[in-house]
Amino acid sequence: MSRLGPLFRSTRDAGRAAFIPYLTVGFPSLEATRELLEGLADAGADVIELGIPFSDPMADGPTIQWTSQVALDGGTRTDDVFRVLEDFRSRHHVPVVLFTYLNAPWARGMETFLAEASEAGADGLLLTDLPLGSDPALEALLESSPVDLVRLVAPTTPPGRAREIAGRSQGFVYYVSRTGVTGAAAALPPSLVDEIEGLKAAAAVPVAVGFGVSTPDQARILGAVADGVVVGSALMDALRRGGVEDAVLLARDLVGALSER
Repeated sequence: MSRLGPLFRSTRDAGRAAFIPYLTVGFPSLEATRELLEGLADAGADVIELGIPFSDPMADGPTIQWTSQVALDGGTRTDDVFRVLEDFRSRHHVPVVLFTYLNAPWARGMETFLAEASEAGADGLLLTDLPLGSDPALEALLESSPVDLVRLVAPTTPPGRAREIAGRSQGFVYYVSRTGVTGAAAALPPSLVDEIEGLKAAAAVPVAVGFGVSTPDQARILGAVADGVVVGSALMDALRRGGVEDAVLLARDLVGALSER
């Protein structure tokens, strides 16, 4: 059973949004990933997104692209992601969502990938490039697996289709806060709060927002309306600048901001 449903119920009961940090597995090394996972769990991460490094991450901006390339150059592969997750799961119950593009699980064999992901301890799978309705048979396979299929809604998604996507998402639905690619942003789009509220009214699952969230103040604003807040590029930038210690410090600040009422 996925840990995502109970987690979001517990954060809702606590009157706060879930903190969902993203990290690229293998950046700057597998050992650093293991250390950061421990630090994020200790800092109070509610859900963790594990990015499987990929050579052509078209939805990602310069930071995540670069971290993926560093990880790949260092030899990180999907097997390593599963091993890191399995090791983490042996000590922690924090829900984990695998963030990837269709190529990685497709090349491995989707059924094999899903079985291995579930066995390693994954709770969800976020495929950035599998639009709703693009492959009904594949989507049916994903939706029937033990791993929740987390779907994405963009600012450009028409309201009717957004409702349809939200109705077919498992665990939570990921709202992309802006058009374009991932990356820390100086300011949030002015219409973002209204857009999140509109999606929440249509969704049967929690709504998490990401892409561009980079500061505690931004997290606090979004946490007042969203069920979860995803931070990725800013965390990876902190890891690049100051190592695991700086990344964990930022994570603690973000947790603190989301805990304020």
